[in-house]
Amino acid sequence: MTKFTKIFKVGDIRNKILFIVGLLVISRLAAAIFIPGVDPAKLDGFFQDNQLFSLVSAFTGGGLDQFSIVMLGLGPYITGSIIMQLLTMIFPRLEQMYKYEGEAGRQKFNQYSRMLTVPLAMIQGYAFLMLLSRKDVLVDALTPFGWINALVVIAAGSVFLMWLGELISEKNIGNGVSLLIFAGIVASLPRSVQENITKYTPDQLFTYLAFIAIAIVVIAGVTYLTEAQRNVPINYARRVRGSRVLGGVSTYLPMRVNNAGVMPIIFALSLLLFPGMIASFLAGSKTAWLAQAGQTVATFIQNQWVYGIAYFALVVIFTYFYTAVTFDPKSISENIQKQGGYIPGIRPGTPTADFLTHLLNRVTLVGALFLGLIAVLPQIVQGATGITALTIGGTSILIVVSVALETMKALDGQLSMYEY
Repeated sequence: MTKFTKIFKVGDIRNKILFIVGLLVISRLAAAIFIPGVDPAKLDGFFQDNQLFSLVSAFTGGGLDQFSIVMLGLGPYITGSIIMQLLTMIFPRLEQMYKYEGEAGRQKFNQYSRMLTVPLAMIQGYAFLMLLSRKDVLVDALTPFGWINALVVIAAGSVFLMWLGELISEKNIGNGVSLLIFAGIVASLPRSVQENITKYTPDQLFTYLAFIAIAIVVIAGVTYLTEAQRNVPINYARRVRGSRVLGGVSTYLPMRVNNAGVMPIIFALSLLLFPGMIASFLAGSKTAWLAQAGQTVATFIQNQWVYGIAYFALVVIFTYFYTAVTFDPKSISENIQKQGGYIPGIRPGTPTADFLTHLLNRVTLVGALFLGLIAVLPQIVQGATGITALTIGGTSILIVVSVALETMKALDGQLSMYEY
């Protein structure tokens, strides 16, 4: 019997899957509810001239470039999570709450991230609406009541998606935020394929074939490095408790090459959005020097080299940051020592923690460079082929493959639980 058949044989797992699919469908329906008051032609032109906004729109499932009620997607929630994670490095109380107070502390910490989502959505929504207004994308100027109404709708859309993500995560079949982003990317795939087919000419046959070959290689590489890990051997000494002999076995500690998953790329995108949006907002200021400064920064950010280097650097930095948050060598070393274990050739305690830190930095470097390369891959392909419509969405491929593998592992875990 195949796993697919087993999944739908177990009623509880089947109900969870159908529930999650239903929520994903609801999220796509929300992305199709448009906010009136924009010129569609000017809106398309705006996103064609702003690559960063086009990339961010892909992660909101097309909600941004379609001016829907969920236009900001999960961006404010992700940004709030980044801010809270960074604050743990400044305020010891937050670090204590997140790392050492168990599940209750993490729930309280996550609640702060949810509360931060609302003001961030208001700020981002206001900046984006003001930017569209100054670009003459909005058909009519918004009244004060119209501004309040629009901002409330935009913030409510982000909170609604955040709530859907929480409901999905509660089913323990994948991460809700990742699955919602996954659904948005998959939903935009047919339109992307249609655009490439429409712009195809016979003299580009070799380019398109090369594109397909590179895409296959990228998918294979993403799958391989997503699953790659460095196994650290651990031996356990024999212990006698009463008439029982414990320990005396060998195992290993898995250290993943891509320990941070897709979160560094999502964090980098969320952070890159702010300077571009603020600069474009200031470019329309009535103060001459402020408008000039905003225009200079906006032009600087839109430069392909600047954008690519900044994107690559942020992905590498966030990979190390997120890995440091999720993998604590000191805590792992203490747990190994308490259980009577040791790494062959390494003394327990501080030497073990130092060894794990050194090894983690080397392994994470490979994962960070891999994620950075995947992030800037569309720019590399555009430069090589010269076709702007033909891009390998390396980030999209990474998210789709990673989420698919994560979901498969979660389903395997659910099946194993029911089998035992």
